Amino acid sequence: MDYAFTDTPARPGPALEGYLRVISRFPQRGVRVLQELDDLLGVGLFSPEIADEVDLMPQVRPTEGRGVEESLSIARDHIRASQQKPGDYSGQAPQMGWEWEESFPELNQLIGGYFHQDFSDEYSSYREALEDYLRGNPQGDLRRALGEIPQLLAMAESDQELRRAVAALGMGVSPPDGVPLRQWLLDVAHVIERHLRGQPLWGEDR
Repeated sequence: MDYAFTDTPARPGPALEGYLRVISRFPQRGVRVLQELDDLLGVGLFSPEIADEVDLMPQVRPTEGRGVEESLSIARDHIRASQQKPGDYSGQAPQMGWEWEESFPELNQLIGGYFHQDFSDEYSSYREALEDYLRGNPQGDLRRALGEIPQLLAMAESDQELRRAVAALGMGVSPPDGVPLRQWLLDVAHVIERHLRGQPLWGEDR
């Protein structure tokens, strides 16, 4: 795959803008990557002491007329600016598929891992798949999924955007017959919540 920097000092490129939207949700990731970029640029990208690590990195072409280190420095400056003014990207909906995955990692695990395109080969019902998810994951992950569902619904305001979001998260099937996608996700949240409370899971069958 061909990668190229498209960032300028005045404006981040589309890929970096996507990353800035992600770290607006997870600020510690931005803090960590800033430290790593500072360390990398402090040593020098072509230093022999980090040659093995650099070899493992994707090969990215710098912006035309700039070197790789200058391009990384520009990206670092944009990340630092977003940390200083987090509101510039906070609450913005993802624009690319990978952003949905990064922004909703536990829903990516739930939806992509249990309601994928081969769903019917593994499960006889939506109930069976969800029960498998509840049995197979620790409570911390379930609580994260429970928290991510309303965030996803708030961010994907239209039904079209919600369909695009769950497709990016790996959903390869439609919701159960007669159940709108938004309602199905609310139903899933309700079942997870009941499980965490130790209550019977199922009322009306979904």
